[in-house]
Amino acid sequence: MAGKQYVWMDGKFVDSGKATVNVLTHSLQYGSGIFEGVRCYSTNKGSAIFRLGDHVERLFNTAKIHSMPLPYSKEEIVSAVVGTVRKNGIKDGYIRPFAFYNDTHIGLSTSGKKVGVAIAAIPFGNYFSNKDKGIRCKISSWHRINSQILPPMAKASGNYLNSIIASTEAKSSGADEAIMLSSSGYVAEGTGENIFLVKSSRLITPSDSSDILKGITRDSIIKIAEAMGIGVEEREVHREELFTSDELFFVGTAAEVTPILTVDNIRIGSGGIGPMTKSLAERYSGAVHGEEEAYVSWLTYV
Repeated sequence: MAGKQYVWMDGKFVDSGKATVNVLTHSLQYGSGIFEGVRCYSTNKGSAIFRLGDHVERLFNTAKIHSMPLPYSKEEIVSAVVGTVRKNGIKDGYIRPFAFYNDTHIGLSTSGKKVGVAIAAIPFGNYFSNKDKGIRCKISSWHRINSQILPPMAKASGNYLNSIIASTEAKSSGADEAIMLSSSGYVAEGTGENIFLVKSSRLITPSDSSDILKGITRDSIIKIAEAMGIGVEEREVHREELFTSDELFFVGTAAEVTPILTVDNIRIGSGGIGPMTKSLAERYSGAVHGEEEAYVSWLTYV
C-alpha cells in the first residue's frame, strides 16, 4: 500500500511504525491479549466491513470471559474500526482490533493493570495461496484446547499457541493446514477455521460440544445454506466421517470458503471442488461484496 499506514491506538491515529510497546508489556510476555479478525471488501458502494457489530460483540464477550475491563464502549470500537479503514484507504483488507495489558510489571496478575486498545487495517488477499484450487490437510496429533484448560470460545492470544504448534506440525509433513480433534476425539476445527462436511446433500459441522470457536463466518454459512434450502446439522463428528464425506471445506474470516481436497492423503469425494462448496462460496462472496440483497444488513459501509 502506497503512503503511510496508520494504527488507531488508545483513541488516536499514529504512524504504524510508532505504534509500539515496551518489550516487558504483560500481553507480550504472557499472551494475555484478546483480539478479533474482521474483513472489509470492495462493493459498488465503496468499502464495506463484514458483520462488524458481531465481531465487536465477540470481542467484548472475550473480554468478559477473561475479566479484562475494556476502556471503550462497543460504539467507540465500531467507530474506531470504521475510522481506521477510512484513514488507511483500505478497499479489500483485514482488520485487527487488539486489546492488551499495556503494563510492564513482571508477574501473572492483571489486577489493576492498564488496558490498551489498538486497531490496524491492512490490504489482504487469500489466506491460503492455493485457496481457489483446494488444500491438503492433516489431522493433528495435538488436540484442541477445551474449557477445562482455556476457554475455547474466547478469541484470546494465548489460545493460538495451540493452533501454531498444530499448524507447524502439519506444514512440516507437507500439508497446507491441520485439522484438530477435541479432547474427546471428535473433529473440532482447523487452526484458525471452522470445518464443514457435505454428505448426502446435507451440510454437517461440529457443534459447541467439540470445543470450537463459534466463528462468525461459520454462522454466516449456516444462515446462507438454510436460506438455500440446504439441511444443516450441528453435531459431534467422528474423524472417519471426514474421509467418507462427499465434500469438505474450511470457513473463516481469513480463509473465507476454502475447499479441502485431501485429509491424511485420502482423497475427499471426487478429489475436486464439490458443487455445494462452490455454490456456498459464490453466495458468500456475493454477500460480502454487497451483491446479495438478503445480506446487506451484514455490511457496514465506510
